[in-house]
Amino acid sequence: MTNFIQNLNKLFDSRVRLGIMSTLLVNEHINFNELKELLNITDGNLASHLKALEENDMIKIKKGFIGRKTNTTYSLTKNGEKLFKAHIDALEKMIKFTR
Repeated sequence: MTNFIQNLNKLFDSRVRLGIMSTLLVNEHINFNELKELLNITDGNLASHLKALEENDMIKIKKGFIGRKTNTTYSLTKNGEKLFKAHIDALEKMIKFTR
């Protein structure tokens, strides 16, 4: 039996966090409204998941303005990218193991 399961990260168990991380893996950055629309979730739900990811050094937040309107964008940290790729790799190995 392989020990791929040790690389699964509990922080990514949530479908919303998995969606956030997957989106940021293929996009350099994305803003709050785009992410909310893409994942089809409420402001509060998205905000709580983003906070958890930020507190665990998975994502970084950049606040700015477009004209007079605030614009918050999110991107992966190096640590977040590394741990998420390890998580995806472990999931892929688990799937292969079950076939």
